[in-house]
Amino acid sequence: MGPTVVNGLPAHVLLVHGVVVLVPLTALAVVVCAVWPAGARRLGLLLPALGFVTLASVPLTTHAGEWLEAHVGSDPLVRRHADLGDGLLPWAVGLFLFSAAVWWMARRQTVGAGDSSAAWVASAPVRVAAVLLSLAVATGSVVDVYRIGDSGAKAAWHDSLSQTTQQHGK
Repeated sequence: MGPTVVNGLPAHVLLVHGVVVLVPLTALAVVVCAVWPAGARRLGLLLPALGFVTLASVPLTTHAGEWLEAHVGSDPLVRRHADLGDGLLPWAVGLFLFSAAVWWMARRQTVGAGDSSAAWVASAPVRVAAVLLSLAVATGSVVDVYRIGDSGAKAAWHDSLSQTTQQHGK
C-alpha cells in the first residue's frame, strides 16, 4: 500500500510527522472556514485538497506502522499505540467531508447569490450547525492525534531513557 522503509528507517517514523502536522492544520482550516466563509472562498479548492491529502496520509502511516509493529518485539505499549492509531481514520474522513462541505457551502453562497435555491445554505441554522459540527470533528481529530502521539512516544522511549546523565567518550 505504501513504503515501509525509507533510507533504512521505518517509514512510519517519517510519515507520522506528516499526520501530526496535517491533521491539526486541516482541523484549524475547516473551523476557520466554517466560521468565516470568505476564508473558504479565498482558499478555494485548497481546502478540500488539504482534507484529501490529510485523509490519504492516515492509511499510509497506519500501514507503515503495522509493518513496524510486526518487526518489533511484542510490547503492550506498542499494542496500545497501534490500537489508538487504528481509530484515526474516521476522524480523517470527517475532516475531509467537512472540508469539502464547508468549501461547497461557501462556493454555493457566491455562485447562487441571486438564486433562492441557494438561500438555505446561507441560513443561520445551517451555518451554526456547520460551525458546531466542524468544531466537534476538528477537536476530536486533534485530541486523537495527541493521544496517539503520546502513546507512540511512550512506546518508543519507555525503556530507552536513563534517569541520570550519561557520559559520552570524554
